[in-house]
Amino acid sequence: MKRLLPLALLTCALATLPVRAQDTPAPKHKFNLPPSADLSYAIKAQQSGFPLDGNATVHWTVSEKKFSVANEARAPLFGKVLDSKSEGEIDVFGLAPHSFTEKRFRRDATTTSFDRQTRTIHFTASEQTYPIKGGEQDRNSAIWQLIAVARASPSRFKPGTNWSFFVAGQRDAEPWTFKVVKQEKIRTPMGEINTLHVIKEPPPDSKDQQVDIWLSPQHEWYPVRLRYTDADGDFIEQTLEQIQRKTS
Repeated sequence: MKRLLPLALLTCALATLPVRAQDTPAPKHKFNLPPSADLSYAIKAQQSGFPLDGNATVHWTVSEKKFSVANEARAPLFGKVLDSKSEGEIDVFGLAPHSFTEKRFRRDATTTSFDRQTRTIHFTASEQTYPIKGGEQDRNSAIWQLIAVARASPSRFKPGTNWSFFVAGQRDAEPWTFKVVKQEKIRTPMGEINTLHVIKEPPPDSKDQQVDIWLSPQHEWYPVRLRYTDADGDFIEQTLEQIQRKTS
């Protein structure tokens, strides 16, 4: 089963390449975090030429000073194929992760730590380290930071704009740039929804995945569809089925 594991939100299994840490802190954008909610998704995929279905759940919880986002994905015959969690505090940049843990199908769990005392990012899966300069995210928190920026300045979050963050994965970290492509109406189990289509493209000549995200302003800017496409054409797509708001 090839790359089945990025099924749940914000944990796409991108190839890891040596990169340099960011030279300066991230820009301080205004941010407005969405309310806490449990999001349920239906999954369809093509992996190694075979169709596959499943489901994923995202548990987003935020309070005045803390946040967590936990993802779980399941597929028939295989059971749970992904279990991941990011948690941390809210600071002047927005989300400030403390830890990002991930357990993938038939692999050992990994932890990425953001040590705020030594101001260093480090990993259980590698000896790589990066300095914390401000605004760094992990693969779970990055899209929620993007959502918070979009909610705070919707008039600026428009087609043609780019939004960049420094993002840590399981073994290393790299810049991610999200490009707002266009407004788009899509069909979901919740009906037709107006969205903004956002793309994270891989670098030129890279075999990394492309990540497509459809955000819904009418539903607190939650992601209503996500699609992860490999260089060989295999893909995983998840579409929102239900939003359950909750008290933080």
